[in-house]
Amino acid sequence: MDREVSGVVGGEETIVAVVTPPGRGGVGIVRLSGEGARAIGERLFRSDKPAFSGFKPYRLHHGTLLDASGRPLDDVLAAYMPGPGSYTGEDVVEFNCHGSPAILRAAVGAALGLGARPARPGEFTKRAFLAGRLDLSQAQAVAELVAADTVAGAGLALSRLTGLMASRVGEMRAELVELRTQICLAVDFPEDEAECLDSESFLARLDRIGNMIGVLMAAHGRARPFREGETAVLAGPVNAGKSSLLNALVGRDRAIVCEAPGTTRDFLEEQVDLDGLPVRLVDTAGLRVAADPVEREGLARCLRLVDECRLVLLVLDGSRDFDPEELDTAFASLPPYPTGEGAGGRGIPSWDPARVLVVVNKSDLPPAARDPGVVLTGGGYAVARVSARTGQGLEELCGMLRARLLVGCGQGAGASSGGRFDSQPGLKEGFGPESGPVPNDRELALLEKAREELRHLARDLESCVPPDLLGVRLETVCAHLDAITGEIAPETVLNEIFAGFCIGK
Repeated sequence: MDREVSGVVGGEETIVAVVTPPGRGGVGIVRLSGEGARAIGERLFRSDKPAFSGFKPYRLHHGTLLDASGRPLDDVLAAYMPGPGSYTGEDVVEFNCHGSPAILRAAVGAALGLGARPARPGEFTKRAFLAGRLDLSQAQAVAELVAADTVAGAGLALSRLTGLMASRVGEMRAELVELRTQICLAVDFPEDEAECLDSESFLARLDRIGNMIGVLMAAHGRARPFREGETAVLAGPVNAGKSSLLNALVGRDRAIVCEAPGTTRDFLEEQVDLDGLPVRLVDTAGLRVAADPVEREGLARCLRLVDECRLVLLVLDGSRDFDPEELDTAFASLPPYPTGEGAGGRGIPSWDPARVLVVVNKSDLPPAARDPGVVLTGGGYAVARVSARTGQGLEELCGMLRARLLVGCGQGAGASSGGRFDSQPGLKEGFGPESGPVPNDRELALLEKAREELRHLARDLESCVPPDLLGVRLETVCAHLDAITGEIAPETVLNEIFAGFCIGK
């Protein structure tokens, strides 16, 4: 059944778009969807089989793509998917063309000439939602799956695309329906209210629903680094090998490496995939007392990045005696922040060991008498030993880096505040359909509202608030959960969500 959203049901106009990425490629796909998709598609297609009498559902037809005047454009494969069994729930025709941008533009132009109109961003998926082919959580998962940078990120989207979020919401809604029945009985038979509305069992059900919400919220916090990525800043003295280490971690010569100190003036960043975790590595200027104003500004930017990042990779030369006072002096020489806050006095000893991973580089050379790793291990810092030149220790460093960046995941949105429903049962490792759904930011906000309303409902019940007022609280909880899957979906919300999609989806 089609979803009704602010009086709009489905879409009747035939829309067309290129659904493959811009640029040249082996294959480019043009999609039509709507009431006239089949008629327009058959006018643009000439089969290479003399007995061809029209598109057969769910078959590939080989032939020639024509323009609006009947001239050949390309040798193609055409497919027809009738509604309601298509992606959009409408008749859909797709042409698999050669991936020439000129051919694809001409194919879209030919369809426009026969009455189709250009698809808007996300319009194919919006029509799928309005036709009931996808719920709103699944629809958003489509865009997130397309935008995923890592396999783990794709798993996050896939966990919702399979409908697991709707399944979890359905479980909670089933509990709420039973609670609603109890409240209705208490309203209709006030003389039997104590029997109809058993406070102990009612609260137990609220606890169960609240804990289900808590698990979902904790999953959001645990997944945030995989969805948004983390940042690690490479900092340390000049010629310690920061740029060489960046190149080794990235796997290519991204940063200029030179024996002359002060080569890196500004920061340079690259992204790496650490077993599914996207990490932005930032190479910064070497810490030293610098008279050059350009280098001093680079050092000041380095310190700001250090203050803002999730983790600092403090890169030190293991073949050179370590003197923390040199770095402290470099910090003290930096210009103040624009707010007037000075940078002096925040040297290595004041850095939080929880935010620092010491990387002792050049382990292929004889170690210094005053080994930096030994000195800083005594201060509580974790130490990794590597050689950016030979690759020694890089795999271990990546494992340590990933583990440190994931410390505390899940303690954000779902963190305990000491109230009801704050328990967080253990979560499975990994992300994907087998490990349960992971809400996105929109869904997290709705879950937070639902959980807070549950808290108020529990307090009202304990305070002997009349059942009809309890029913209002309960309906509000249901409304927040319904908004997750789109059972309640104002047109303005839908427009905002689908506007962020690519045109081909």
